Order: sequence, then structure tokens, then C-alpha cells
Amino acid sequence: MGGARLIRLVEALGGIDGAVSAPHAELKRAGLDDTTIDAFRNYDSSLLQSDTEWLTASTHHLLTWDSDQYPALLREIPSPPAALYIDGDPDVLWQPQIAVIGSRNPSAGGRDNALDFATELARQGLTVTSGMASGIDSIAHGAALDAGCRTVAVAGTGLDIVYPASSRELASNIRRKGALVSEFPPGTPARRKNFPSRNRIISGLSLGVLVIEAGLNSGTLITARMAGNQGREVFALPGSIHNPMSKGCHRLIREGARLVETVAQIMEELAPMAGQLAGELEKQLEQGKQGSLEIGAQEPQLEQDPEYRMLWSCLSFDPKQVDSIIEQSGLTARAVSAMLLMLELRGKVEAHPGGAYSRKK
Repeated sequence: MGGARLIRLVEALGGIDGAVSAPHAELKRAGLDDTTIDAFRNYDSSLLQSDTEWLTASTHHLLTWDSDQYPALLREIPSPPAALYIDGDPDVLWQPQIAVIGSRNPSAGGRDNALDFATELARQGLTVTSGMASGIDSIAHGAALDAGCRTVAVAGTGLDIVYPASSRELASNIRRKGALVSEFPPGTPARRKNFPSRNRIISGLSLGVLVIEAGLNSGTLITARMAGNQGREVFALPGSIHNPMSKGCHRLIREGARLVETVAQIMEELAPMAGQLAGELEKQLEQGKQGSLEIGAQEPQLEQDPEYRMLWSCLSFDPKQVDSIIEQSGLTARAVSAMLLMLELRGKVEAHPGGAYSRKK
């Protein structure tokens, strides 16, 4: 049916339960033809059993369109997936992310730039998101992990398959320290058509997209253009006019991508979208709550919110790991992520390498 069509069906019939239990006539009125209704009704029970068995593992999750945990930024893109399979921590998808993408065959300079930029972006508190492909993608994931930070990999296969196979160890590390994500159910092999679909999720999860190197015929340019259509900032590194892997970046810059030379330039541009994400987090966590913590406020009024007071009491001027903050405060991981992001935007806390935070001196 496709994600967009399934979402329309779910919304028209009052949720997933309503769609599954709807009679033939109601599915017909919702726009499904007889062939689709037959496939919808007479599904392959062995595939369903395989999926439910996959979901029994403690790190395996399924986020559906009507879940409160469904990532806010991804929900806004023109064609969001109806569901996400996740291996790892689903809460990491609510962290502010930046996609770092580029050539599968980068130059030595491209490799160095991917390593340097991904490392510093991770240290600045952004979760590095990419597609786990050879080259720039894998370098970016590895740099974030080596910095002690989280990273997200979006796959073009089911999550029981690692593609390329050379990324098996990397996938294992990402699973432990971030999240593997796919819209494809377990057992889905690598198909050419899956990867453009995968790329829209990479950009849709992210505040912006950084292109390190790309040739003129690179699929990276497709991802960058998808990001632009989704309202995301697109950043590109300039390079030598003699380097064929710089020509794609130069084309993106001519088409309106932002030429960047430092991480500071990226962080300056992404601050407004990070504020939007913080607001979405708060809406999810505090439905209907008004006043002291809205985006337009001058600063969080900690004394007016018991959860912020609890979080603040757990922070000191020495860096503390997020896991320790969650344990000491008794708050949920999503709540702590939201409040730390808001406090960081207000200049009250500082992010440190390895996912640690402290009060700002």
C-alpha cells in the first residue's frame, strides 16, 4: 500500500485497530480496491509471525504512525513512513540530529573532513545520522562513536540484514550506543529502489544535512534535494576544482546549499530548528502545559516546574552522564532529553563528549 496510503487509511478509520477490523465495504469507501483489500485481509501469517518474533528482543521496537514516540520532525515530511522498525534506543530519535553523507569512495581529504566534522558535531551535542554505507557514511558513524556519542543509522533493508556486510561490526556498535532504523520489515533484502526511500528518512529525522563529498552522479545529491524539499538546511563543503568528488558539492552550493567551512557555521544555522524540536518534545511530554517553558520565554523558570527542579538538582559543574541523570532524577529518558535540550538552548547547561552534561559556568 505504501506508507502515505496506509497513514491515510489509519487516520480515516480511527487508528490501526479500526483499519484492521473494518469491514470490506468500509475499506472500499476509504479508497482501497478489491485487490488491495484482499491482500490486506489475507496476509501472509508466516511473515507476521516472523515480525512478532523479531519484536520479542529487548532492543527491538516498532514505532507506528499513531505512537506518541513517533519522531516529530519525521512526521512533518511530505511522505513519512507509516512505521519504523528500531534496533537500539528509540528515544535517540528525539535527539537533535544532523545527517552527514557523501561519497562511497571519498578522497583522503574527504575522509579527513568527514572524521573532523562528525567528531565535532557529535561533541557539540548533535546526534550524527547517516546510512551506514561505505565511505563517508561509515566514517561519520564511527567518528561519533569514537567521540563517545550516539549515532543513528537508517537502513535500506530489514534490520536482520546488515548491508553492506562489511558494516556488521559498525552496526553492532550503533545498536549498543544509538539506533538502527528501517521502514522495511525483517527479511527485506537490499534492493536498489529501497535506498532513495531510505534517504528521505535520513534527512527527515535531521535538522539539516551536511554533504562532505559527492560526484555529479552521486545518490547523495538526491538526498540533499530531498532535504531541501522537506524544509531542512543543506550544507556543503567546498573543495578543489580538480577533485571530481567536489563537483557535486559545488553544484549544491550553486543551487542554494550553504557553503560551510566550520562546525560553528552549521550550529548557528541549526539553532532555530533545534528550538522547534525542543518545543515538540515539550508538547509530547506536557500536553496542555503552558507558561514558563515556552520557546518565547527569556529563560526556563526552574522554580515553577518540579521536574526541572529535580533535573537541576542532579546537575553540577562537573560533567555527568545522561544515564546517571536519568537514574538519579527518576525521570524518563525522553523527559530528560527534552529538558536538557531546552536548557542547552537557553545557555543553562553545556554538552560534553560522551553524552555528558553539566551546569554552564
